[in-house]
Amino acid sequence: MTPTSFVGQYKIEGRKVFIRIKDQICDTPEELISSALFSDILRHAVQKLSKRNSILMQVFGKDTIEEADLERFINALKYLSKMEGEVVPKVVDGSDVFFKNKNLLNDFVEYLYNYWRSFDRFIICDSEGSKLDKRPFRTFNFTIENLTRLVRQTYRDIQENIMGTHPSIYRQISAGAEGAVIALPKKLPLLKGPYEKLKSIPVIRQILIYPPLVLNPPMNKRKGKFERIEENPINWMDFSPTEWICYPVKASSDLILVYIHEKFFELGISLCNLFDLANDEDLKKKPTAVYFFGMPEKLFEHLTINPTVFYDDEKNQMLVGAVPDADDFGYFGYLKKMILTLHNIKKIKEGKMPFHGALVRIYLKDAVPSTLLLMGESGAGKSETLEALREIGEGDIQDLITIADDMGSLEISKDGKILGYGTEIGAFLRLDDLNPGYAFGQIDRAIIMNAHQINARIVLPVTTTAHMTHGYPVDFVLYANNYEDIDDEDHPLIESFKTWQDAIRVFRDGKVMSKGTTTSTGLVNIYFANIFGPVQYKGLHEKVAEKFFQSFFRAKIYVGQMRTRLGLQGWERQGPEEAAKDLIRLIREKKTRP
Repeated sequence: MTPTSFVGQYKIEGRKVFIRIKDQICDTPEELISSALFSDILRHAVQKLSKRNSILMQVFGKDTIEEADLERFINALKYLSKMEGEVVPKVVDGSDVFFKNKNLLNDFVEYLYNYWRSFDRFIICDSEGSKLDKRPFRTFNFTIENLTRLVRQTYRDIQENIMGTHPSIYRQISAGAEGAVIALPKKLPLLKGPYEKLKSIPVIRQILIYPPLVLNPPMNKRKGKFERIEENPINWMDFSPTEWICYPVKASSDLILVYIHEKFFELGISLCNLFDLANDEDLKKKPTAVYFFGMPEKLFEHLTINPTVFYDDEKNQMLVGAVPDADDFGYFGYLKKMILTLHNIKKIKEGKMPFHGALVRIYLKDAVPSTLLLMGESGAGKSETLEALREIGEGDIQDLITIADDMGSLEISKDGKILGYGTEIGAFLRLDDLNPGYAFGQIDRAIIMNAHQINARIVLPVTTTAHMTHGYPVDFVLYANNYEDIDDEDHPLIESFKTWQDAIRVFRDGKVMSKGTTTSTGLVNIYFANIFGPVQYKGLHEKVAEKFFQSFFRAKIYVGQMRTRLGLQGWERQGPEEAAKDLIRLIREKKTRP
């Protein structure tokens, strides 16, 4: 970390800038331009321009740029932030060279401003006892927003003083930090022994982002499943509180402590659109699991399996996940799915049934409310069908409440009802499979990843903790079949199973036509369409699944499959739309009000 009195401590790592603050940061343009961070950004920009022999370097009037030239330029910018350009050479010796071509100088300032904004920029307030976390709207939020205003205004003042005019169009872009957190040392009920080494890592208590947040992580696909190992990853290393941060995830009723290395900080902060941040009461509970996202790659070299691993610490009743810091694992799916794997393992051990699917509460006009569980692998058409349901069912649907968009669990109540719960408040969706209007309609709160690549994704909040944890009675359980076409007889859009044995066979086979969300392709079989827990604990899960499928039929739940045809060429949009129409018909038929 490099210290400076105006912006706390900072670190530039690749295309990321991390700023750690303890209280207020710079308030004036002069403080901003005088900061060591500004000086470093200028040096980086000059090095980049020099490497490509850019004409912008002519602003210095010489081929070899020395430290004194940069200091002189910074001094000139300080004065330019508060006085007209024609005056500056009179007060800053040797600065007249910068003003020989004011258009060139203006272009250089424009480049410097855009170069700064090309970084992923994060602020971490890690001061214990700071006033910033007491009234975040008045203090923390104001501090972060003030930096954006200050950077933007300083840039504008300098350009106006260079050119002697002001623009007629102003664009209020985010020029400060893209994301900021309050992260404080927190006493957590972790166990003795190796888990004590985590006590100094700051825990996120408040998050602020400026959506749409557009990120370009190094990987856009996930491969393999998470493997169980017989050694605890926490024993492999010590954890520096200046490199790691903890996002305490509330996954349904479970607390999972996710420790994120700074290399993947932008992915870690994106969790705020997917998982609720555990509150102070939640943090009093014993965590279900800890997860280290971004441990040094060399620590995994002795493994002969895919290095996305977890350890079941049965003695201490703790699950421990770990993923390397290599670029190959810089994908949000590794973060999301490991959390869900650890959650699902806990549920299986409790005798509950985790599911990979969407769970929604549907309120149709002239029909009693019903809860639908649509199970299936990624790309099977779950989210796409539900989005089509929202669009085409506008005249039929009173309300559509999302309980779980991707993962959740089922439990059997004392009176034999099947109750469904979610794990996430958000959704991690493929942009290619969404109606463009939907994605653009949500862009003001979206986090977008790898927008220019196949499997581009968007992370959006879609429900609340209240709905996620309520426990709604399930009325329909359908398997999302994306690989079969339909006909009038043997392959209808939606068909029911006659027995629980017939039903569990289809769900167990988990057939799906891969849509490119992982490295697998073609028609594949995935046990219960869920490699996130059930596969790793197959014996235990099989007993749980049989118990639940028998209970489905005893409770007279409609159990069947729905052919979305999402995996068939040309049916990416029409398939889910027609399935949604048939779904409305089915619900109305089964749940019509007397």
